[in-house]
Amino acid sequence: MTARNFTTTTAGAAIASDEYSRTVGSDGPVVLHDVYLVEKLAQFNRERVPERVVHAKGGGAFGKLTVTEDVSAYTRAALFQPGVETEMLARFSTVAGEMGSPDTWRDLRGFALKFYTSEGNYDIVGNDTPVFFIRDGIKFPDFIRSQKRLPDRNLRDPEMQWDFWTLSPESAHQVAYLMGDRGLPANWRKMNGYGSHTYQWINAAGERFWIKYHFHSQQGSQNLTDEEAAVITARDSDYHIRDLFEAIERGEFPRWTVSIQVMPYEEAKTYRINPFDLTKTWPHSDYPLVRIGEFVLDSNPENYFAEIEQAAFEPSNLVPGIDVSPDKMLLARVFAYADAHRYRIGSNYNELPVNRPQSDVHSYAKDGHLRHFFKPGKMPVYAPNSFGGPKADPTLAAEIGGWRADGDLMRSAYTRRADDDDFRQAGVLVREVYSEVQRARLIQTLVGQYRQLRLEEIRERFLWYWDNIDPDTGTKIRNAVAST
Repeated sequence: MTARNFTTTTAGAAIASDEYSRTVGSDGPVVLHDVYLVEKLAQFNRERVPERVVHAKGGGAFGKLTVTEDVSAYTRAALFQPGVETEMLARFSTVAGEMGSPDTWRDLRGFALKFYTSEGNYDIVGNDTPVFFIRDGIKFPDFIRSQKRLPDRNLRDPEMQWDFWTLSPESAHQVAYLMGDRGLPANWRKMNGYGSHTYQWINAAGERFWIKYHFHSQQGSQNLTDEEAAVITARDSDYHIRDLFEAIERGEFPRWTVSIQVMPYEEAKTYRINPFDLTKTWPHSDYPLVRIGEFVLDSNPENYFAEIEQAAFEPSNLVPGIDVSPDKMLLARVFAYADAHRYRIGSNYNELPVNRPQSDVHSYAKDGHLRHFFKPGKMPVYAPNSFGGPKADPTLAAEIGGWRADGDLMRSAYTRRADDDDFRQAGVLVREVYSEVQRARLIQTLVGQYRQLRLEEIRERFLWYWDNIDPDTGTKIRNAVAST
């Protein structure tokens, strides 16, 4: 076939003009059978897919995970065996902002990773903090709606946000992170990431462990002040996207150290806090970090829409040796994320190059919107069958995770344990982790938040909330707002 650089329709037919529609005479009507004109306009009308309901604004890059340590005692997953290198994709994002919002607003940042392993895709859908605002997925739609826009004015509303947070004290730990320096990372390269959820690892002997993922930036962790963020936002609403892309273009490839915390399976039953509560962390004094290796991002996308906007991350993408836990938020996300992709991109979203596994796919899934990979027509489309179709591997049964559960079907609060409350860890963060300068910035931010509240009931609950997190912080906020 001779390569000729001429314009064609999407079906490959040559086009005579990119500039002029087909008309009757020079000034006559445009004809409907100008197929190229119709195709261009119809395609243009459809070139956007619905943006993500959450994590809409973001960017990412491709890279490689390298395992430098031996953690095979904890998992048989192929990607975490010593010396293994795995191609990957990372996407960073803001949680609440829409596609066109500045990526330097105060917000939680998404930290999503897709690993193209030899056993299928494995996704870790995390954030730049180790906790989250809620512990049960049934509250997730309400939480996100409280961070979005009012129906009448179509404006985001601090009062709506604080109303939800102060009526949901479990949010305190995450809000203490968000209102502190972590709420304004300097850029994605200088930002830590966390799997946040508790996952289950299973080794080759079938032994189970509970683990949490940590990704520490080798560029160091750096944040912005409110004033610095305001200046950047006014100048460049795509600052973080630009920073990552241009750094990789310059050959400054960002790296993160990959570590885990490991909790023996039986200890979860008696540990002093609920280890499956997404609003809590595991103290490093009890469960120190175990290094796995590192990942580097060294390749920018060639097409943002095809490779980043259509990238589908989902915690339901698991591989042998890794499973979920009783974390209620994780269990809800296992359904919700994949379902969101089916709605937003289409039922065969995993056939797109950015989502397709590099390992072989032997699935009985068939048909659906934009199906383009298919087996020979004589292959069976059901199981079990007598015609050589793929079969499940019963040897994997010994490596499947799980946990023992009993009791009545119910809706109930998490069981409280000795050191398990909504405010304790948030208070430790403010008093013991934040420096004096960081606490001063936190109070300045909170005073600004308080002054945006109109309803006295929410103002009083705001002060009650921070009194419970840290009495000294609550007192300083009261003094500051009383003096103006």
